[in-house]
Amino acid sequence: MDGTLLETMRTALRGPVIGPDDQAYGQARTVYNAMIDKKPAAVVECRDTADVMAAVDFVREHGLDMAVRGGGHSGPGLGLRDGAVTLDLSPLRGVRVDPATQTAQADGGATLGDLDHATHAFGLATPAGIMSTTGVGGLTLGGGHGYLTRKYGLSVDNLVSADVVLADGSFVAANPSEHADLFWALRGGGGNFGIVTSFDFELHPVDTVGVAITVWPQELFQDVMRWYRDFLPQAPDDLYGFFASLTVPPGPPFPEEIHGQKMCGVVWSSTADPESLGETLAVVNEPGPPAFHFTSPMPYPALQSMFDALMPAGLQWYWRGDFFDRITDEAVDVHASFAEKLPTGLSTMHLYPVDGAAGRVGPDDTAWAYRDALWSGVIAGIDPDPANAPALRDWAVGYWEALHPYSMGGGYVNFLGTGESEDRVRATYRGHHDRLAEIKRSYDPHNLFHANQNIRPAEPAPPH
Repeated sequence: MDGTLLETMRTALRGPVIGPDDQAYGQARTVYNAMIDKKPAAVVECRDTADVMAAVDFVREHGLDMAVRGGGHSGPGLGLRDGAVTLDLSPLRGVRVDPATQTAQADGGATLGDLDHATHAFGLATPAGIMSTTGVGGLTLGGGHGYLTRKYGLSVDNLVSADVVLADGSFVAANPSEHADLFWALRGGGGNFGIVTSFDFELHPVDTVGVAITVWPQELFQDVMRWYRDFLPQAPDDLYGFFASLTVPPGPPFPEEIHGQKMCGVVWSSTADPESLGETLAVVNEPGPPAFHFTSPMPYPALQSMFDALMPAGLQWYWRGDFFDRITDEAVDVHASFAEKLPTGLSTMHLYPVDGAAGRVGPDDTAWAYRDALWSGVIAGIDPDPANAPALRDWAVGYWEALHPYSMGGGYVNFLGTGESEDRVRATYRGHHDRLAEIKRSYDPHNLFHANQNIRPAEPAPPH
């Protein structure tokens, strides 16, 4: 983009338009994953929905490439493209709660921390992730799972309406009675169909929750994972627990004698009486004595932000994911083998439960195609040092390749990594892919919104 066009864009938009020669450019092109080093032609900090509409019009009319950034947590850095215009929604962070209807409206650039802060004041919450720094937009459009998923479903199961700027620059509301096909596609189809400038969510009574962390010695890994795979799916929906392979962090609540040790663990939460969690988890000794077990009541936003300090912005990330409807003994052996080879202290593998309430939604009710999955797994190589990036990638890809034969064939779209194939995107949506491609043709026939895990518009039917 030449300087003249950049200046023209500045006059057309209300928010700042930051170009490569501007002092703010370095920060403006920074995203959560420091492995991403892309140089957009400009970053537009959209101030309101009208700005988003004007920016889309400008990009389309001048034949420019475009990407959209919400919270900036995308693992493959989909909010940036070399030489493209990034529409940055991060200034749009407002959240309005209606306690009478138990709903919240969150702007497209809001983070989970913004949403939780606003809803917690009313003793309410909606299912969304496990880190407060994650963007509401990207997480929700991919489906959205988190601590409340077994009790209250996915984020998209609690989405009641969305305001959307389309590829032609127009604005629509998408909900069950208006643009119902678009609303269906937005609930799991990613950023393929438009730019959502606000999300309306159903809320639930959630205030103080029970929280527990249990870690076991590495030599018990296989016994613990086999116990966990049998125990959790049979547990009441109030109980949630994600399994992790980890290196114990050097800080509280962990005792110093286990700092730096490779272990396996489960992070538990409960929407039942917080004081009852200790009794519920008396069973954690069944696979063998834990090295550490901690329980405490905790305000829900504190749970959501518990790992923020451990995983700040600016780390190197490489991840891959898959869905699982079972964990076979052979898969347990693969997990145990790669847990021994964690390449860095922050690298990890998580198995997030997506059963319970999420599993009772009809398989065709939303674009999320894996209602029969029990776990959404992610393998994440993480470290602050760029020199370790190849090792992170090699470990994550090797682990994923060894484990993939025991998966359901597709993965959570938000856990697809850098450079994964179109076949992987298709596998994410199973039999929904062709329907999504038809909806894409209706709303974005020229694939303006392609800086994502892309669903190409369906080809027009041949004339008869």
